[in-house]
Amino acid sequence: MSTISRTLRYLRRIGFKQYAYQMNRIGDTKYGVLVGTDKYGNKYYENKDEELPLRTKWVDYKEWKEYDASMVEPGWHGWLAYMFDKPPTSEPIMKHDVRPWESKEHIPNQTFSRAAYKPYSTTKPKISSWDAIARPRV
Repeated sequence: MSTISRTLRYLRRIGFKQYAYQMNRIGDTKYGVLVGTDKYGNKYYENKDEELPLRTKWVDYKEWKEYDASMVEPGWHGWLAYMFDKPPTSEPIMKHDVRPWESKEHIPNQTFSRAAYKPYSTTKPKISSWDAIARPRV
């Protein structure tokens, strides 16, 4: 949570509508410059001057009720984690071809969906259940 003076200062800059929007989504007021958007509709912001160190970059997810950190593309993840100073749209190192082992499209986390990974065993179980077979009485 931020201080009252910081909250009021940002409230004057962003207005009541954006204030209510941010409090509903991220629980804090932030003011910054829109740096870019990715192909999923996530918006990335930055404020270098007034925010605390390592809190200057943030993302506004398009899906705000069920968002996950894996919804961020790899290039934008590097920018958010301070690996790159420039966003991936202007960073030359991010303009590389897709390697053969990489997937062509970014796949978000599939947990709790039909596409989730389900491990299976290819070995025979070491313990088997007891099958009771009744022999005829003599």
